[in-house]
Amino acid sequence: MPASSSHAPTWTTAGRKIRATRTQSGARTPASTSGSGDRSDDESLRRSLKNLLGSVGFRVETFASAEAFLQSAHQEQTGCLVLDLRMPGLNGFELLRHMSGTGVRIPVIILTAHGDDEARQRSLQAGAVAFLGKPFKGNALLDAVRSALGQSGARPG
Repeated sequence: MPASSSHAPTWTTAGRKIRATRTQSGARTPASTSGSGDRSDDESLRRSLKNLLGSVGFRVETFASAEAFLQSAHQEQTGCLVLDLRMPGLNGFELLRHMSGTGVRIPVIILTAHGDDEARQRSLQAGAVAFLGKPFKGNALLDAVRSALGQSGARPG
């Protein structure tokens, strides 16, 4: 189920390492709901998430797409993946299902502006450890990341 918008997805990583993404409908910083949904918003969200997670000691990697993450050598060092459901190409739910189907056991936190009860339930059933709607509070994301890393045995830095 590819997304209908042409906006590029975003990724960020922290933990042992963490990875994260955002929705196509417009980038949202952890403290804001504004955003025009263009490529510079994607980059801005990646920077914001990287800065937020880095500020508490997590090592962070960013990727422009789910496919870029899957093709990278970073999967084995990833302690937690933060991603959005709506992305062009392989969307967040499809990535979650792909990882589950191939035995990749990275804790996943979903961030989305398009979260409804069905999306939440499907994501959690597919293996997500947390589901946060946008806008979200920075502390809620940090708590979710810490919890996910605790479940995987990973530590910051």
